[in-house]
Amino acid sequence: MSARLRKLFVTAAVAAVTATAANAQKKYDPGASDAEIKVGNIMPYSGPASSYGVIGKAEAAYVNMINEQGGINGRKINFISYDDAYSPPKAIEQARKLVESDEVLFIFQSLGTPSNSAIMKYMNAKKVPQLFVASGGTKFGDPKNFPWTMGFQPNYQSEGRIYAKYILEHFPDGKIAVFWQNDDAGKDQFKGLKDGLGDKVGMIIAEKSYEVSDPSIDSQIVALHDSGADIFFSWAAPKGSAQAIRKVGELGWKPKFFLANTATTIASVLKPAGLEYSKGIISTAYIKDPTDPVWKDDAGMKKWLGFMDKYYPDGDKANANNAYAYVQSQALIQVLKQCGDDLTRENVMKQAANLHDFASDMLLPGITVNTSADDYFPIEQMQLMRFNGESWELFGPIISGEVGHDAGH
Repeated sequence: MSARLRKLFVTAAVAAVTATAANAQKKYDPGASDAEIKVGNIMPYSGPASSYGVIGKAEAAYVNMINEQGGINGRKINFISYDDAYSPPKAIEQARKLVESDEVLFIFQSLGTPSNSAIMKYMNAKKVPQLFVASGGTKFGDPKNFPWTMGFQPNYQSEGRIYAKYILEHFPDGKIAVFWQNDDAGKDQFKGLKDGLGDKVGMIIAEKSYEVSDPSIDSQIVALHDSGADIFFSWAAPKGSAQAIRKVGELGWKPKFFLANTATTIASVLKPAGLEYSKGIISTAYIKDPTDPVWKDDAGMKKWLGFMDKYYPDGDKANANNAYAYVQSQALIQVLKQCGDDLTRENVMKQAANLHDFASDMLLPGITVNTSADDYFPIEQMQLMRFNGESWELFGPIISGEVGHDAGH
């Protein structure tokens, strides 16, 4: 063999080896290719929880921005979002469509405790990630039994425990009345409060539940008012919470008022309820509130405002759901970046369970995202905040409400 031929032969062999190595590094499951990553999403764009629909729109806008900047490792994200009207049977139908006909790599940020509970067994049987569930349900952090499902926001039991800590410290002789949504979310929040109160659980002297579809909740609020309680909890979706705030105000009742952090948006809850009735309400936060003047010179807030202006100009900057969607989207992008060229469903879950001190532009300072193979609760810290009639004001330290990691087993 001539030297020239030998050289050509070696070059070809090296090229073949290099090509094989490159191909070996690229691993794809359905929904991923050299060109794109298909991500599924389910939102209540209609129905009783439709005020949350803006989350899906803001996430789609964030994906557009990422795609315009060249995508992730050269791949564009194809974000496919469907409406389930906050109906579990409809959620099942949409999850099947995303997995079986759209063939997405995974489902990201499907919203609502009832909807996610409905699709959880299916997603795990199919071994398709149900990633960063938009619900604080504690059950969504159970890697032993549901390894393909992971929540994101602080779980409801953590939130309940944080309020309990505050009440035991400041109002140990208080009498508590609880208004809760009769579903997994409401039960979960209520459990956190009870567990947090521990042997002082007798402080709860009255409780009433309601269905998300109830047109009016007046009778429940009147009964809770009549109980003689001086501390009131509302664990309800935005519409129910707005009705509860208004009714408490109309009754002239002035309890220490605690509001679930999923219902704290000024635009869709406090304004419709009446700002005069909302003054003094206490809740928790883990995301910067766009209406709080304390962030006006904050670099992260400026980045978010720039994103809203350019990619979601008709989105409401006073609506905290748009800030929430941004945090979720940044976490999604982090996971996809960590996946590199191994875009298998297994690696998506592996990387989601491998986040260390991840911070987002819109998370409160000091709050970071941490996960591991046996910790599927990305955020477990919050700070208390109080509504001053115009905006929310943070107070006190960052509090952890960690739930034992065997929670929900």
